[in-house]
Amino acid sequence: MHTDINELFGALWNDYVEMTPSAAKVHQLLSNGETIINDHIALRTFNIEKVNLAVLSAHFEALGYVDSGDYYFEAKKLKAKHFEHPDSTQPKVFISELLVEEFSEELQTIIKGLVEQIEDPATTADNFLYSGRHWELDYQTYETLLAESEYAAWVAAFGYRANHFTVSINHLPGYNNILDVNEALKRGGFTLNSAGGEVKGSAEVLLEQSSTMADKMEVNFKDTVKEIPSCFYEFALRYPKPDGALYTGFVAASADKIFESTNVS
Repeated sequence: MHTDINELFGALWNDYVEMTPSAAKVHQLLSNGETIINDHIALRTFNIEKVNLAVLSAHFEALGYVDSGDYYFEAKKLKAKHFEHPDSTQPKVFISELLVEEFSEELQTIIKGLVEQIEDPATTADNFLYSGRHWELDYQTYETLLAESEYAAWVAAFGYRANHFTVSINHLPGYNNILDVNEALKRGGFTLNSAGGEVKGSAEVLLEQSSTMADKMEVNFKDTVKEIPSCFYEFALRYPKPDGALYTGFVAASADKIFESTNVS
């Protein structure tokens, strides 16, 4: 496992930008030459012992991250946790896992078959969190998963990597609200996720979020090459709690809609 947080996030970012060329353009559009601060990254997995949430979070916990919140998404059949580092300038980490046993026998069999193809040492290797897919996948199997769970299909197609990075609007020079960021993105030609409205959350719940729709990229399946949604970019504005400190958690109802940024249009 990595011993340096910045190295880990650098490697995750490089892999993410390869999957999400628009992220580099968003960066250019919003940064005004300044450094963009990353609010959080998100990772996806299955709740199967070999690759479950705890396996992924161990990579961050080894670097000092601590479990800071639990979330449950009933409709999407997901559980999630977020992790924070004692150094608050480090990005938060949001990890979700699919509750595989709540799906059809067919989906369960497919997912277990994919996970079985992962070599045991791979999950603790330095590069596991940005190592991509560890299994063979044909396009029909992807479509079978997609019919039941967009999330399952995404993990099957892309494996282990950041599903999104998130711009901290609180630290974004030249912007002090989420609507201006959204307008700049739309003027720049980016499509926003409008599920539940372009802005998810509110000042009342201390967090506002928006996101682009995922880039499309060509993916090599066992039998063909198809263009499917890859990763997206998120934007978050946090509000102070009564004690004056910025809220650092997540809002399940908003995150539920953010997951739809990788939906197949």
